[in-house]
Amino acid sequence: MADIDRLFKYLVESKGSDLHLTEGQPPKVRVHGGVSAIPGEPVLEGETFKQMLAEICEPSAFETYLAGGDLDFAYEMDEVSRFRCNYLRQQHGLGAVFRLIPTEIASLEDLNLPAVIKEFGHMRSGLVLVTGPTGSGKSTTLAALLDYINSNYSRHIITVEEPIEFVHRNKESIITQREVPIQAPSFADGLRAAMRQDADIVLVGEMRDLETISLALTAAETGLLVFGTLHTNNARKTIDRVVDVFPSDQQSQVRTMLAASLKGIVAQLLCKRVDKPGRTAVNEIMFTNSAVAAIIREGATQKLYDVITQGKAEGMQFMDEAIWEKLQAGMIAPEEAYMKAIDKTRFKRFLPAESASLGVATGESQ
Repeated sequence: MADIDRLFKYLVESKGSDLHLTEGQPPKVRVHGGVSAIPGEPVLEGETFKQMLAEICEPSAFETYLAGGDLDFAYEMDEVSRFRCNYLRQQHGLGAVFRLIPTEIASLEDLNLPAVIKEFGHMRSGLVLVTGPTGSGKSTTLAALLDYINSNYSRHIITVEEPIEFVHRNKESIITQREVPIQAPSFADGLRAAMRQDADIVLVGEMRDLETISLALTAAETGLLVFGTLHTNNARKTIDRVVDVFPSDQQSQVRTMLAASLKGIVAQLLCKRVDKPGRTAVNEIMFTNSAVAAIIREGATQKLYDVITQGKAEGMQFMDEAIWEKLQAGMIAPEEAYMKAIDKTRFKRFLPAESASLGVATGESQ
């Protein structure tokens, strides 16, 4: 057993999500959103800490990390505990962050996500973007959606991930999972190859550069169903981000391509619960209809709010509406609703008097 496994076991037993190891600090875990030190653990130092990190890593990959200061990979402690690992260098030496990945893929129902998200699984082509900040559960939501497709349709699904998080087994579909940079040099290379591999669906773990986004648009136009992720908080910012990646002289053409190929956006945030331990997802959902396509072509994304609000019958949902429903149901605190909301004035009146001034100060700076 690796020395680090006892820290992983503590994380699993405490129902935490992340383990933080930093040279010069004791090990810390994130449980239900808060970070605290593991009781009784010494400060991580020097050669002992270096050996702890090396023990679960391929020797060549560890050498790459020591030389370059950054590394992503996955580690399986046992059949029920798998971790996404990020090694880094920091001010006081080495560091690492580990995210616990459930080995059982939760269903969309288990995650309490809106049932309308299944509609994206019924599509045959186009681009679907799942967005949100780091740690908002995008990978979990996408894994549930792919599992829904895998259980109901016979498709060839290719995933390009860094690293592979959720391991899918073939059900009705064939699933090919490729890890960057081990089985594919980059997301763009993996996506380019997928177009020659008789794929029906491609999941791109992260659309972080012009080449990957450009290839995703092309793949969606040529008849593939492409799922991608971006670190944006809502539909409007997502469309702006995709267009802004391109040089200004190409943006008009990109808006036309995006209007034709984008099928929808699911933006996701996690809110801390007050009714029981844990966090709950809130989602903004946009389906591309003729009005949305026209807005994208015009570059007038400020008009999306009205279209999403009016599209409730089609299953569309604005982020603040989702937050409002959780607040009304007593699942989240007014302070949490205020901090996560886009239009903060709507939620300000629910803040307790003593936290209103503090909430305004912290909330407006987001």
